[in-house]
Amino acid sequence: MHMGDALVSPVVGGALIAATSGVMTYSIKKLDKDSLKSKVAYMGVAGAFVFAAQMINFSIPGTGSSGHIGGGLLLAILLGPSAGFLAMASILLIQALFFADGGLLAYGANVINMGLFTCFLAYPLIYQAFLRLKGLKMNTRIALGSFFGVVIGLQLGALAVVIETVVSGRTELPFSTFLLFMLPIHLAIGAVEGVITATIAIFLHQQQPALLYQTQSNKMIGYKNKIVIGIMILTVFIGGVASLYASGSPDGLEWSISNVSQGFLVHSEGSFLQGIQDKLAILPDYSFKANQEGTAIGTSFSGIIGSFATLILVISVALIIRRASNQRGA
Repeated sequence: MHMGDALVSPVVGGALIAATSGVMTYSIKKLDKDSLKSKVAYMGVAGAFVFAAQMINFSIPGTGSSGHIGGGLLLAILLGPSAGFLAMASILLIQALFFADGGLLAYGANVINMGLFTCFLAYPLIYQAFLRLKGLKMNTRIALGSFFGVVIGLQLGALAVVIETVVSGRTELPFSTFLLFMLPIHLAIGAVEGVITATIAIFLHQQQPALLYQTQSNKMIGYKNKIVIGIMILTVFIGGVASLYASGSPDGLEWSISNVSQGFLVHSEGSFLQGIQDKLAILPDYSFKANQEGTAIGTSFSGIIGSFATLILVISVALIIRRASNQRGA
């Protein structure tokens, strides 16, 4: 559901970048420096894992479309809403800068659509609400909270895409028709992601409950190196190997656009930000550029490089926040 720059006007794009900056500032202030002491590496590998997982598109039968996990709710479940939001913002920045996945002007819109609704709405209002239910086993509560949190969070994101596009004056995509395609296809995508998220959350609750945010203490013990290394090995496998078997069908947003308005370009051309993105994107669309060889190798290379780039960026952000927090407390 990565929006390209062609879908948003400069006014809408700029406003949402400003809004994203505000939510980032809020998230930074909410992070606890004590928990950051032991969470830095975990934040990095969690972000890298979601980056790799987003590369695996699964087919939606009978539609000709595909989808991938957004990962916003999963990050909130693992890291908490504030750290999860910052990790998602980092993932989307890496994707936009180096892989031309999502526009630079649309960066704020993508962070809001894929990070804000899941981390700050779906997580506290749906996921945590299910955890507080009485009379159900914890695994059942986690499963229901994960599933409905993902589904509703993705529906809000899809609705926001339609609104942002219409407010931007993209008349090629009428509101009602665009909405008619966006919501149902993302309902199906959300159902698959909901099952995946629930499965991961239940597994971790049973095997490593300390990895779930709701079972972490305020002053967490340090994560064992073998856990962090294990997650990173899995991440490299997903990004470098499993991604080769991803569906090549258009994702839900691209599929919706193609059905609503034939010939409408998702990617803008000739804009200043587009020029910057073209120069920075070393692996556009997760493959080598046209004058280089090997699409399969390019996909595998992109998955590995992108995962490590996300790891480094998220850890760097966490370290900067921790250092600033320590200086304020000194």
